[in-house]
Amino acid sequence: MPFPQVDPLAALQSIFGYRDFREGQRAIIDAVLAGRDVFAVMPTGSGKSMCYQLPALVDGGLTLVVSPLLALMRDQVMDLRRLGVAAATLNSMTASDDAEEIWRDLEAGRLRLLFVSPERLAMNGMAENLARLGVRRLAIDEAHCISQWGHDFRPEYRMLPAIRQRLGRGGRPVPVIALTATADKATRADIVQSLFREAPETQGPEIFVHSFDRPNLSLAFAAKDQPKRQITDFLERQGKVSGILYCNGRDRTERLAEHLRGKGFDALHYHAGMDQTLRNTHQDRFVQDDRVVMVATVAFGMGVNKPDVRFVVHADMPGSVESYYQEIGRAGRDGLPSATLTLYGSEDMALARRRILEKSLTEDQRRIELKRLQSMIDLCESALCRRGAVLTYFGEEKGPCAACDLCGGTASLVDETVAAQKLLSAAWRTRQRFGAHHLADVITGNASETVTRNGHDSLPTFGVGKDRPKAWWLTFARKCFASGLLEETDGDRPGLQLTAGGEAVLKGARAFMIRDDGVSASSIRRRDKRPVESLGMDERDQALFEALKQLRRRLAAEEGVAAFMIFADRSLIDMVRLKPATRDQFALVNGVGERKLEAYAEAFLETVAEGLR
Repeated sequence: MPFPQVDPLAALQSIFGYRDFREGQRAIIDAVLAGRDVFAVMPTGSGKSMCYQLPALVDGGLTLVVSPLLALMRDQVMDLRRLGVAAATLNSMTASDDAEEIWRDLEAGRLRLLFVSPERLAMNGMAENLARLGVRRLAIDEAHCISQWGHDFRPEYRMLPAIRQRLGRGGRPVPVIALTATADKATRADIVQSLFREAPETQGPEIFVHSFDRPNLSLAFAAKDQPKRQITDFLERQGKVSGILYCNGRDRTERLAEHLRGKGFDALHYHAGMDQTLRNTHQDRFVQDDRVVMVATVAFGMGVNKPDVRFVVHADMPGSVESYYQEIGRAGRDGLPSATLTLYGSEDMALARRRILEKSLTEDQRRIELKRLQSMIDLCESALCRRGAVLTYFGEEKGPCAACDLCGGTASLVDETVAAQKLLSAAWRTRQRFGAHHLADVITGNASETVTRNGHDSLPTFGVGKDRPKAWWLTFARKCFASGLLEETDGDRPGLQLTAGGEAVLKGARAFMIRDDGVSASSIRRRDKRPVESLGMDERDQALFEALKQLRRRLAAEEGVAAFMIFADRSLIDMVRLKPATRDQFALVNGVGERKLEAYAEAFLETVAEGLR
């Protein structure tokens, strides 16, 4: 049945069980309900979906939601239906019988939210049929896909401005709310120009750009040094919780998942080359279980509706700050403390550069992609607050965060101009044809077979850096590469050659300052805590929290749904804090709406009572 028109806060409380709006939500929802076009940039976990879901329940009519993510649409519809919301999805996976029923519901005006892919919406006649039935508003999720400057540009999104016009009536386009979590200034401007160009008579959208800060995420970076050990140590500190581990390469996902299973973790792999059935099975297990570690390529995660991901690890450096921010944003979407770790090496940097140069791009596109890559490299080698560096990239200023691996650490800038001149001289004197390992051998005076065969043991630079170990020089070469003093040569076996910046340092025309790596894996180990420990629970509360999780797990298995669809971790933590003894007290728990009060109060109240005995 259609929902009657109600107050937004009352609907939020009775349907979703939330006591109040998250920061910034109410202003966006009010603008949407006023019929204005809206463009909102909100970080993952800030409640973007509520900004179009709630208006659909408050003022009736049909809200059409466009998303490229079939799995996410499926999960959102399932979750909404469990709350009594009339929602459906039409996509390539929808069976013909189900599609016919959905169209009957649309004809009868029973649906409030219809989720579609842009490809499906562009099919002949679909926009016109929906326009005939009446569309109150168009919601565009992952709106960065419309921009050619976005990190995930999708050509099919370019059809949406014209479709928007066709969905309208009386020559007026249907109102739009477009949302994204990651868009720099250039991408935001392109989205606005592209999406709203079909409505020149309007004054443009009302734009909301919320803080990109995710204070519940701890940020840590480390240069690669026995990556399997680094990853295993990090995961052991997190405990038996859900997380995502990203790496470049399909084979590597399988090898790392096998390694982690050998260490006692419930690890699965995921990549685009897998059989579709197995891929779906692995994704469903990850979504439904609260202890699975998914080792995946970046093809995974964008369409996963799972708020209780407690960590994200990058085994290889992401290609841009936008990609990094979006991918770590899949952790802690429920607002609870979550951890991130990014490993990086000079080989990651070189590979990313080669891939950009090999793409068929215009000069402007190549320049922008190289600039974005350099920003990611700068973040890895930063000597200052990681969070501040990320926020500055998105045009937001913030002081030290005290929650990354650099804040409160021992990192500082040191002058290593002389060391740089030794390394650059070695590269120059070896005719810029050799890699970092060979240069390190020359500098440390290691007369390897390759060094002696090429006569490099007779060079003036042979042994000039033997006061430092080879491992230090390899790390230093990575920093010189990251800072643009060195670059790869062309060819099947690329070496390192000087850039214009490198030549300036070699000639003494400029200094070279780097971060003193006082921050190491051990200091990261001291700083991050397991999510439950960081919430300040004592042993008795932790035991109750685990008992509630076990109950949730059992109920989810019985109903065949994800654990968080019963209750999110935040709700369980609220139960531990409030320790409700009656139904009225249970109704005060965050996330307990009318449907969940009726369905689950008895079981959870009993578990709380047992935990207090």
